[in-house]
Amino acid sequence: MTCRIDRVSTDQGLVLRISGRITQEDLDVLRNALSDRSVAAVELTELELIDRGALKLLAIHEANGIELRHCPAYIREWITRERNSS
Repeated sequence: MTCRIDRVSTDQGLVLRISGRITQEDLDVLRNALSDRSVAAVELTELELIDRGALKLLAIHEANGIELRHCPAYIREWITRERNSS
């Protein structure tokens, strides 16, 4: 299974719900989805696997104010390491 990105409008803005696996092939789709200025949060409850490039992209967008909701612990740890190494 590849990744699926659902867009859900909320009072706070657009929430992207990502499920499945984000691989290198999905990076452009994720980048395009995150480029929408109304994105307020990314829901990661159903995320199974993430590519390093996608991880870096999520870390950058989180640093720029997009909330990562229900971020699995291993992804949170990788993002923290990525930030500390930059």
